[in-house]
Amino acid sequence: MSELTRDEVVAVVHPVDDATVAEIIATGATRTDLAMACAFVAQEAHTHEGREVPVGPMGQVISILERVGARPLRGSPLGEAGSTLE
Repeated sequence: MSELTRDEVVAVVHPVDDATVAEIIATGATRTDLAMACAFVAQEAHTHEGREVPVGPMGQVISILERVGARPLRGSPLGEAGSTLE
């Protein structure tokens, strides 16, 4: 298990401040947990399925991302096909 770094969190979550980065790192989440949490939040934002949030570090990261309104980046900071519109 490896700890997340600030740069790893900032690379996949936007907008995010230092306090939120620290909170995410403090969950003990791994890179895999962060990736899965970002995928969960992105899918939920797109489909609005209302799925139950998993338990553990991944679930804690999901809750943080949803609470602060952070949007996981998908590939390009400009979104799919270079557009920021959804």
